[in-house]
Amino acid sequence: MAQHRSSWDPYTSGARFYDLFSGEVFYRTGRVAGIAMLGLQPGEVVLDVGCGTGLNFERLKTAVGPTGRVIGLDRSEHMLRVAHDRIDRNRWTNVSLVRADATCFTADQLPADHINAVLATYALSVTGDPDAAWRRIKSVAKPGARVCVVDMQKPTGWAQVFTPLARLACSMGRSDIEAKPWQLLQRDARQVQVRSLRGGHIQAACGTMP
Repeated sequence: MAQHRSSWDPYTSGARFYDLFSGEVFYRTGRVAGIAMLGLQPGEVVLDVGCGTGLNFERLKTAVGPTGRVIGLDRSEHMLRVAHDRIDRNRWTNVSLVRADATCFTADQLPADHINAVLATYALSVTGDPDAAWRRIKSVAKPGARVCVVDMQKPTGWAQVFTPLARLACSMGRSDIEAKPWQLLQRDARQVQVRSLRGGHIQAACGTMP
């Protein structure tokens, strides 16, 4: 999801190449950790907020099984085209897409009456208004639903030497490295677990909605 306009934008004109230039080899660690922390079960429905090109879909689909459902939500038409191609290529029948802004979507836009879990990987820091996006997530994550937020900050400890690289990566992805959206989950959810990865640059927080 992107809020900025430029001649080349990773979420519009650059969407077809996003998977190549997004640093997925490095950032995959957060995706894997976040999905594992959700503890998804067969038959559950999971909402992937800011799904982009669908990099989480395969792991999410495997976790919920053929009786479960994966819903990907993103505001970028271009990113969703790539996600749609991924779905078609893999012949996934229980993965669906919703074009909507994470900061203002409603439950009525989702093709499911009940959401068991919500995942947001490297998404809330891009929205321009993480608080608004978090309010929308809370509105669809009913009591007992699990929510996981994976996002970025400046590296910590020994890894602080890589802060310039982290800032560059976030700048290229239009992410606010100072946003720390997982703190919203820590404030509002229960039984919160937090994992610090890649020298503290990646933070994964998961909890249950009260």
